[in-house]
Amino acid sequence: VQLQASGGGLVQAGGSLRLSCAASGRTFSSYALGWFRQAPGKEREFVAAISWSDGSTYYANSVKGRFTISRDNAKNTLYLQMNNLKPEDSAVYYCAVAPTKVAMTTVTLYWGQGTQVTVSS
Repeated sequence: VQLQASGGGLVQAGGSLRLSCAASGRTFSSYALGWFRQAPGKEREFVAAISWSDGSTYYANSVKGRFTISRDNAKNTLYLQMNNLKPEDSAVYYCAVAPTKVAMTTVTLYWGQGTQVTVSS
């Protein structure tokens, strides 16, 4: 399984970014895909997940209402639309695969490389 994240960058507070994660190597219809982030000196934290089959979603409270996770089944691509970004959202963002969207908070099967998001104040 390969997960290739992209779309990170530098943005001002209040701005938006959209991350993408191109997934390959297997079919994902029985799994969930999602996003984590890790800021310097902090533990990696769960951000959002989506069930690949039915598109149902699950978010961390810290991003609910600002971030939207989605997927394009035909392109095998995962997205994270991030709006109203805050400096505390600055981190390396990783995409991952898990058995279910809720299980992703504790069990991950595959990880991709990260993409850096920096939000300036």
